[in-house]
Amino acid sequence: QVQLVESGGGLVQPGGSLRLSCAASGSIFSINTMGWYRQAPGKQRELVADFTSGGSTNYADSAKGRFTISRDNAKNTVYLQMSSLKPEDTAVYYCKMNIPSRLPPHRIYAYWGQGTQVTVSS
Repeated sequence: QVQLVESGGGLVQPGGSLRLSCAASGSIFSINTMGWYRQAPGKQRELVADFTSGGSTNYADSAKGRFTISRDNAKNTVYLQMSSLKPEDTAVYYCKMNIPSRLPPHRIYAYWGQGTQVTVSS
């Protein structure tokens, strides 16, 4: 019923920038939280940045000052602007949204995107 589609990954040199996008489609009347996670080879998936249900933002320490999360509520889309990229930022990046069902009791479900590869290398 709900699908998240990511775009914007790729290969970039150290110090470069990328912008990731994640658009949600389907049966949506509101979105509780939106965020970005990443998973590097051999490591656990970790939070990069997100919007809480109250609208505030959280950033991983590794992302502070370099990454910016933003959103377009009218388009059900969340973005991640990444600058000053480092080789250690190489990972598959996933978006996640917590979306309540349309029908009462509006149970909240977690949806994930398919992932987009970001590779930082010279």
